[in-house]
Amino acid sequence: MAVGTLSGRDPWSGDLLHLDHADGRITTIHREPHGPGPAEVEPPHRGGGAGKAPWISAGLVDLQVNGFGGFDLNGEGVSVETVVGLREALRGVGVTTFVPTVITASGERMRRAVSVVAEARRRHAEVAAAIPFVHLEGPHISDQEGPRGCHDVAEVRAPDLAEFELCQQVSGGLVGLITVSPHWAGSAEFIAAVVASGTRVAIGHTHADAAQLRAAVDAGASLSTHLGNGAHAQLPRHPNYLWAQLAEDRLQAGFIADGHHLPVDTFVAMVRAKGIERSFLVSDSVAVGGQAPGNYSSTTGGDVELTDDGRLLVRGTPYLAGAAAPLADGVAWAAGAFSLADALTMATVNPARIINSTRMIPVAERLQPGTRISDVITFDWQPGDRTLSFR
Repeated sequence: MAVGTLSGRDPWSGDLLHLDHADGRITTIHREPHGPGPAEVEPPHRGGGAGKAPWISAGLVDLQVNGFGGFDLNGEGVSVETVVGLREALRGVGVTTFVPTVITASGERMRRAVSVVAEARRRHAEVAAAIPFVHLEGPHISDQEGPRGCHDVAEVRAPDLAEFELCQQVSGGLVGLITVSPHWAGSAEFIAAVVASGTRVAIGHTHADAAQLRAAVDAGASLSTHLGNGAHAQLPRHPNYLWAQLAEDRLQAGFIADGHHLPVDTFVAMVRAKGIERSFLVSDSVAVGGQAPGNYSSTTGGDVELTDDGRLLVRGTPYLAGAAAPLADGVAWAAGAFSLADALTMATVNPARIINSTRMIPVAERLQPGTRISDVITFDWQPGDRTLSFR
């Protein structure tokens, strides 16, 4: 029987935790209170001897991943190997659970992508453990410039329950989340049917008015996709679809916390409006993420440029072409605006609860006996760091 102990500081209390584990799962957790003084004081490792203990947490949970590290879920050549490689690349940056996100494309292309993810889960147990479901970000979104983002306007189309059901059929029921703009006629009926089938609905890439948004929530929509982005560059002071979603307590909101998609003051104000408990962080990363600065060709933005500071632009323009930073960078950035504990709550506890509210695989929200040791991360971080450094 493989046994061991993993130690680190609890970001919420500052206490030193010792996780005894056997056969791949935590058996017991021993807690050493950090005592008086700031939680940042470095305690010694268990067993004696001085040394800096890392922070310890359940792994990061990313509900919106289009790709990373050269692995593209939306490319024409998506394969089982793409999904396997993507899981490994994300594990290297602390993400132990992620939701593959398939963006607006032809029905055939979207069905191929979800079926490939389903096949990867069937063939590889570690992939099945990391991927609870698939997120369809489209095709039933706004066709307007701004709210549409980088999605192909030629493939944007009205909600179609038969198309959704066909995606579920080819994937074995793996679609657990779909992003919809409820400006379309019949949106409320579509949302109600999708929610009744066990799939969550998020509002995003929308120009819907307040009444349409309210009808969508009444029908069962429960999330906002990367709120503050996928929006017009200029909006009326009020009313507008951002205020309406921020004011709706039945919606939990995702945020891209990379310093490029939202200025820090906007991010702070939006999270304060929602509350930490109704906010979660996503990377929305694309295949260019995790690669060196330079020029690339991207399925989400065409010819793109990744700048030295991590900004991914449509080449020759000031327009964002997706996100390049992993969720770990978002945690570090959000921790600078709030706290490490709050940032991790939005990147572990809250998205894990969203997953656990579905019919899909259980995900660790916090460390506890029974948690898989492979779903535990240890890392170094201090105020001012731009990312988490994993051990």
